[in-house]
Amino acid sequence: MATIVAKTGVKREAGWLYFLDKKGNVSRTRMARGGGKVRKSKPQVIAKAGVKRENGFLYFIDKKGNVAKVAMARPGSRRRKTAGRSPARRTAGKRAARRGTTARRRPARRARR
Repeated sequence: MATIVAKTGVKREAGWLYFLDKKGNVSRTRMARGGGKVRKSKPQVIAKAGVKRENGFLYFIDKKGNVAKVAMARPGSRRRKTAGRSPARRTAGKRAARRGTTARRRPARRARR
């Protein structure tokens, strides 16, 4: 669940991309596919929030227009190596070792240029 960091209450308009800039303020810029012709323009600061970012969190503007944060998902760090392998797959390596061959296919060699 996300936690609200700053209550800004920004009202969104169609064709604009809303984001948190480097200074922690809510800004907006024209969308590349927002309908109509895209003009080069600098981002506009909509609300001064001054949010200090923490590592490991994703910051976004929620439906109500407030700045919220949620912990980033880091799937690869906590998983065990054998957790994803099925029992049949684990025994296939043992059978191949007894035969004297490798369990996996070797990748094809790349041709030199």
